[in-house]
Amino acid sequence: MDNAQNYLELDTADGETIKVLRKSHPQARRLRLTVTPAGARVTYPEGTHPAQIVAFLRRHGEWLERKLDELSLSAAPPPLKPGAATVIPLRGETTRLSWRDGAWPRIEQLDDRLVLTLPAPHGKSTLPAARALLRSFFEAQIRRDVSRHLARYCPELERAPTAVKLRPLKSLWGSLDTRDRVTLDLALALAPPAALRYVVIHELCHLRIRSHSPRFWALVGSLMPDWHEQRDWLRLNGQALKAELTRLIQA
Repeated sequence: MDNAQNYLELDTADGETIKVLRKSHPQARRLRLTVTPAGARVTYPEGTHPAQIVAFLRRHGEWLERKLDELSLSAAPPPLKPGAATVIPLRGETTRLSWRDGAWPRIEQLDDRLVLTLPAPHGKSTLPAARALLRSFFEAQIRRDVSRHLARYCPELERAPTAVKLRPLKSLWGSLDTRDRVTLDLALALAPPAALRYVVIHELCHLRIRSHSPRFWALVGSLMPDWHEQRDWLRLNGQALKAELTRLIQA
């Protein structure tokens, strides 16, 4: 994934160069450009001519520069502030977080935006309420995905966890205790779905094999052949995601 041949370079008007990771996808129907804390990526249907990809990037060059500026990849994100829009990663995608005044606290996902609705005027209780809404939203996102993964992989493994808990973790992405309870890092709601799937598979495989032996990794690979790619992504971007979760849900 880190080879130079997997990147395209886009020259900007001010003389800078943006490196864009390129990746084909067997189910892709069109070219798609995304920006995450890891950088920019273009995905495309298999067999797409390289010239088409380059032309696509050039057409979206200004949008790409703007998104990278919004994300401020080289700077710490600003504190969460009631009424102030910000940009966050969500499921591996760049998402704009905005605010509305309303009678009832709620959170909505509208296309590529998350909208927090809270009563005005904003007082001392506004920020804690916003953090609680975000936390519940992230938990719902993960539980929705995890339920599908359990339904898919538990029958094949002939094992199932006794419970799945979600909470912020300092260093780990997941764990399995002696009572077969799985704990997952809430920051996985911000990561690409494939990264969450890898962590779930990892912990489910520990229900069969408690060690990290070659037999364990062979079992993981039988369920997810590209697990190396997801593990590497988490190693590269993990601390940034954990810091982002702290910014959004913790005082």
